[in-house]
Amino acid sequence: QLQLVESGGGLVQPGGSLRLSCATSAFRVDYYTIGWFRQAPGKEREGVSCISKNGGSTNYAESVKGRFTISRDNAKNTVYLQMNGLRPEDTAIYYCAIRTYRPQTMCPMAKGGYDYWGQGTQVTVSS
Repeated sequence: QLQLVESGGGLVQPGGSLRLSCATSAFRVDYYTIGWFRQAPGKEREGVSCISKNGGSTNYAESVKGRFTISRDNAKNTVYLQMNGLRPEDTAIYYCAIRTYRPQTMCPMAKGGYDYWGQGTQVTVSS
């Protein structure tokens, strides 16, 4: 079975940075397309960023372009979301998700494109 564990969330002041991690021991992260999503209170879960198998394609939500960076460390079997210049509107629970079905070369930003999800980590941006 696939198990994903997010970490790295917390409370940060506006303009600060956080690095979220998505780790697993059940599969190789470089074999699959992985996405980061977030859900704020009262809102729908939205795509933040994604990276295709082997990193051939990446996508970012318009609201985070230039501030967030998705990356993969195959040696640590971990996917990261580096978040810089955080804003209060970035406050949400952040989830990582894995796409196990084909094709793996695409990088969808819709949650329906993924089939396994982590438990989420809270990110709060506030003074």
